Amino acid sequence: MSNTNQGRTGLVLLACCVGQLLVVLDGTIMNVALPSIQSALQFDASTLPWVINAYLIPMAGLLLLAGRMADLFSRRGFFLAGVGLFTLASLAGGFAQNATTLIIARAAQGVGVALMSPATLTVLGTTFTEPAARAKAFGLWGAAGGSGGAIGVLAGGVVTDWLSWRWVLLLNVPVGIALFVVAAISIAPSAAPAGPRKLDVLGAVSVTIGIAALVYGIAEGEREGWTSPVSVVSFAIAVVGIGLFLFDQAKLSSAPLMPLNVFRNRAVVAANVSMFCIGAAMAATFYFLTLLMQLVLGYSPLLTGLAYLPLSLAIFLGATAVAAQTSKLGERFTLVSGLGVGVLALGWMSLAGARASYVIDLLGPCVLFGIGVGMILATTANLATASLPSSQQGLASGLLTTGQTVGGAAGLALLVAVANAGGGKSQIGDEMASGYSHAFLGAAGLLVIGLLAALTVPKASGAVTKDPARVVTHV
Repeated sequence: MSNTNQGRTGLVLLACCVGQLLVVLDGTIMNVALPSIQSALQFDASTLPWVINAYLIPMAGLLLLAGRMADLFSRRGFFLAGVGLFTLASLAGGFAQNATTLIIARAAQGVGVALMSPATLTVLGTTFTEPAARAKAFGLWGAAGGSGGAIGVLAGGVVTDWLSWRWVLLLNVPVGIALFVVAAISIAPSAAPAGPRKLDVLGAVSVTIGIAALVYGIAEGEREGWTSPVSVVSFAIAVVGIGLFLFDQAKLSSAPLMPLNVFRNRAVVAANVSMFCIGAAMAATFYFLTLLMQLVLGYSPLLTGLAYLPLSLAIFLGATAVAAQTSKLGERFTLVSGLGVGVLALGWMSLAGARASYVIDLLGPCVLFGIGVGMILATTANLATASLPSSQQGLASGLLTTGQTVGGAAGLALLVAVANAGGGKSQIGDEMASGYSHAFLGAAGLLVIGLLAALTVPKASGAVTKDPARVVTHV
């Protein structure tokens, strides 16, 4: 490979990793700023959650559609459009003078992320096809995504305390501009797909409404109760929407948005189940670990953020140093090992009580969990895309990121209920810690489900074929 090509692919890798870092970081950094936002823009308790939900719902609903449209039209174009919209929405949100403006800006950010996120994975999958280089690229992508959640906690505390909540959004602007320029220079236009570029409109509308309604129902169910009218109606819409989508894909559409035969590939199924489970486990772990450190152990927001640094570094280590050996060890071994490490870490974390010491009781499980997360994220991304043709890379990426997003929302809602039942709603330290312990064990149980799915991965799966149009199907 010439120095010019190496430089270009290096910039592609940088753009995709920074894009993924922004996607995940923005999903967590706002949580720390919520009290300041509530005070500054006079949100009430019922509307404040929409600072998060307005971002999450359109993102979750559009991920699958955006990934498939990137296949049909332009991966580079969708990446640039997503970065541009995300940057402009961040600017608008940073200068918002009222609650409505901020919520609209957050919704626009969510749409931008939906356009950008699948494209980061798709561009990597079509740029890096040699197994060792591919493993390294996906390792760095996994490190960026996995570390983003932990970095967001630290960055949110620092920026909110030292500057203003507005800078949580405004700092995205220079980063977004630089990312847009790097991506425009380095990402080559994709070749036009063979055959007509026909969009399955019924499938697109039904899956977008179905997934968005599902995430909205989960969010409202956690806040208002699972039998509240809005939750029941939302889940009913989700069932109808997703059911219609599946029927359309199987029986009606001549050019389905998501050809169901991709699920004949055991590696793809295992990768998506594992990603759903790690999405759920990560969202719950970051949430309850933050509560444990702040509400039970008395850490300040800044100290809590600093306590996440070893976890972030461990994710980077797991996703790069370990996952880089995937081409030698095999995806199945790496994924099963990562999930197993995650289960052990969460079991260890569940032992932390109201008088826990960070060095003795939390540092070890945080590092272990980080290593496992890094291994899982890098390997699932590789497995989900490697054995599918280039014409379905966006579909695979959108499916994977949708699973992670829905898994995070569903897993957190489920484990909040588990924690509350175990004492998490109490104001007494020992009882709160007991509730959080139940939640960590529940997260470990979700990873066990992912581990069982990972055991079905064929030993030789995930190898990138020399012919990118070839589909490797494992039945």
